[in-house]
Amino acid sequence: MTGPYYYAAGDLLPHRRPVRWLSATVDRADMSEGLRNSAGTPGTVSDLTRAGHHDEITRLLGGGAAQTPAIMTAEGTVENPSAFAMEKHLEDFLVQNWRHTEFGRDFVIFEEDGEPAGQQYLTDTGPLDILAVSKDRKSLLVIELKKGRPSDAVVGQCLRYMGFVKDELAEEGQSVIGAIIALEDDQRIRRALAMVPKITFYRYQISFKLVKS
Repeated sequence: MTGPYYYAAGDLLPHRRPVRWLSATVDRADMSEGLRNSAGTPGTVSDLTRAGHHDEITRLLGGGAAQTPAIMTAEGTVENPSAFAMEKHLEDFLVQNWRHTEFGRDFVIFEEDGEPAGQQYLTDTGPLDILAVSKDRKSLLVIELKKGRPSDAVVGQCLRYMGFVKDELAEEGQSVIGAIIALEDDQRIRRALAMVPKITFYRYQISFKLVKS
């Protein structure tokens, strides 16, 4: 329902424009981060149309929640933005707790000049998530987290990174293997990796407990 128009005294304040009050309200929790920032704090006035939020405001006034902005990567749009964020944190966790992971038993994070360099290691096709080398120095391990990306894209990216490592980093006699990590089982990845025995598929689980203090 639309309310009446309210006009300021045109002769005294000619710069004022008519205001139309709407009965609809919008919960800040339903707004995108960009709209929340543009809206400012209660009592402020913002030009939200000029800020580029017209379509979102129209949708919210119609009763729809804001859509989650798409995340773009080198392989295209991320299918699951929530998984993208979660698995980015998982990448940091794996590196920080490497010795306590399954990989930590046989591998160490790749180093250059005595410094850790294996996280987001830069290649000519982009940065790979984690690069490790076996403790016996016989194998290099490329780890890619799915991060919400399409299955075919993550398999292809892992293979490209493995090709880079083989051509540019592997020493004579060193093999290159890969690992893909995802939250959920993925039949498409399993089908593809059935023909690529050098890449292993892992799923991760998240758990926590409350400890009374």
